[in-house]
Amino acid sequence: MRLTIVGCSGSAPGPDGPASAYLVEQDGFRLLLDLGSGAFGALQRYVDPARVDAVVLSHLHADHCLDLTAMVVHRRHVVAGLPPLPVLGPAGTDERLALAYDPAAPDGLRDVFDVRTVAPGERELGPFRLRFARVAHPVPTHAVRVSAGGRDLVYSGDTGPSDALVGLAAGADVLLCEASFADTDPRPPDLHLTGREAGEHAARAGVGRLLVTHVPPWADAPAIAAEAAAAFPGPSSPVRPGDTYEL
Repeated sequence: MRLTIVGCSGSAPGPDGPASAYLVEQDGFRLLLDLGSGAFGALQRYVDPARVDAVVLSHLHADHCLDLTAMVVHRRHVVAGLPPLPVLGPAGTDERLALAYDPAAPDGLRDVFDVRTVAPGERELGPFRLRFARVAHPVPTHAVRVSAGGRDLVYSGDTGPSDALVGLAAGADVLLCEASFADTDPRPPDLHLTGREAGEHAARAGVGRLLVTHVPPWADAPAIAAEAAAAFPGPSSPVRPGDTYEL
């Protein structure tokens, strides 16, 4: 299983790359985890968008889903005739994407997307077994465990401290975990993790490796990365656009 970091900037695109988007590949199947603000452009460095096989949306904030509107243009006018792209997301995903693209469209985006609602539990998708868990964020948000070929990747989505994330990530090879604050930053509850909290979640779950993501462009990225590494006894590193990991 191969993971490519398409975009990893938290809350908004940054000067060094777009918002959240992660490409996971196995046996020729290409799965996107989120496609946030600015990520469609960067995606084209790594794969023809027409060859994406499915998209999983952790939640419906713009920095995780908005560039699916660019996918609409591409699939309607550049590669017309493709079957609807499976998009797995929380309840209301179809209405949210249609509203973002064209509120007046009478038929929404059903010609482009086959939207399927996710909930905590398991499902199969291509070569992957997916397991979802609801995490702590102001809108419905799911972390996802992606399993294939005897390897397991867990993506946190956006979350505050979450026992559900720890349970979902138990024993995984890699935890791709958000960390949006340093410990000294003021922050509301149930919104995002600090670097220390990301490291603590990874340690409690007993994962093999921690990859820190979703650091906002205005945050103290070195401090967040150092906090995560100090709290996790295994290998830990921040991700950057273009990074590729073989699980």
